Amino acid sequence: MTLQEYDYARESPSKLAASCLLLALIMKNLGGWTPTLEYYSGYCSQDLHPLVKRLNFLLTYQPRNKLTAVHKKYSHRVFFEVAKMTPMDMLELEEKLKSC
Repeated sequence: MTLQEYDYARESPSKLAASCLLLALIMKNLGGWTPTLEYYSGYCSQDLHPLVKRLNFLLTYQPRNKLTAVHKKYSHRVFFEVAKMTPMDMLELEEKLKSC
């Protein structure tokens, strides 16, 4: 979804990928940012928090009426229907990020 948004073009691809991974880990209750992830990504959890919040906001308030190709693609079972997942409540996300 970030490919369709100019605001994310200025983010480094590695930071964007790391933030997406952290958001996915939190959304699926698979834990948080581990020392191994920090070592190999080069980012500590606190570096990613602002971008994780922006990504969740994008998921929550995405326009449904245009540019639907990505949403349709990732709604398929081949991609585990990740586009159909419910975004996290912003307050709940904030609490979980504090514990990371």
